[in-house]
Amino acid sequence: MRMATDSFLDQQIVLDHGTGARLSRELVEFMVGVLGDVYIGEMEDSAMLPVPAGNIAMTTDSFVVDPPFFGNGDIGKIAVCGTVNDLAVVGAEPLYLTLAMILETGLPIRRLHQALVSLRDTAKEAGVKIVAGDTKVVGPGEADGIFLNTTGIGVFHRAPKRMTDVRAGDRIVLSGPIGNHTVHLLSVREGLGFEKNVLSDCAPLNGMIDALEEAVPADAVRSMRDVTRGGLSAVLHEYAAALGRTLRIEDAALPVDFETRMAADMLGINPLNCANEGCLALFVDPDSVDSVLKTLRAHPYGERAVVIGEVTDRAVKAVELVGEDGKVSEIEELQGAELPRLC
Repeated sequence: MRMATDSFLDQQIVLDHGTGARLSRELVEFMVGVLGDVYIGEMEDSAMLPVPAGNIAMTTDSFVVDPPFFGNGDIGKIAVCGTVNDLAVVGAEPLYLTLAMILETGLPIRRLHQALVSLRDTAKEAGVKIVAGDTKVVGPGEADGIFLNTTGIGVFHRAPKRMTDVRAGDRIVLSGPIGNHTVHLLSVREGLGFEKNVLSDCAPLNGMIDALEEAVPADAVRSMRDVTRGGLSAVLHEYAAALGRTLRIEDAALPVDFETRMAADMLGINPLNCANEGCLALFVDPDSVDSVLKTLRAHPYGERAVVIGEVTDRAVKAVELVGEDGKVSEIEELQGAELPRLC
């Protein structure tokens, strides 16, 4: 098995790494060596996996992050977190991931190594195995270095969480601040200087969700979403449409760090539309809010959990913001891609 020697790491990806011949085999051996025990180690054309009888959850996602490598993370970490979190928020236990890579000719293998190490370490934290993969190599200018695709499989040990389980009167809880991931990446991209103080929130959230489900009644958390592309606004509009109700949040309650808000104002973006990679929106039975907040705040990824609003009994699909002056305004759903390629 090829080891990550300095001489190998100092090379670059070439088109022949994607031909399926010797260089391809050496590259795959290198990847397997870096991934270590998070990869199941079988080289069959399909993974053959034990899955408990019953329902499974399955999700897939592609990652075209710009920049793919940033201050406290990279595209590898985001790929695992994004897929694991999508499984966990519907109530599934994430078990397996596939990993497909599109590599651009000229990508330094040292950069590929960095992404693989992040994939490995994040998969270990999340308790998932990488069971299958694929690698393709494209010419210069065709992939911005590295694109990833992951598919995740999880199993249910409890009832799935669905949007339609949310009821009027349920409280809306955020597990942490919003906007930091977007501001961090934009600061790195544009050289704004905020990235040292505003870090990406990228994290696998299944451990925190497991702790929450063990600590509170089964119906305390009606539904959850990870707040990713499109930001909190997109999540709230998705629920408003599914429920046929108005969701109302308090501007003063929104957890937005001072420097994040300052950077967002400078960039002309709304933190409500900012992508995040380690934040949950939870819809909680009002009688269970205190226990949910206590459990979230006891976990490192939920220390700043807060109630931001509620689901009203108004049968109109809308999202409203109550300003600090008490005035109510409607939050319009974003029409286009205000912030592309952040996750």
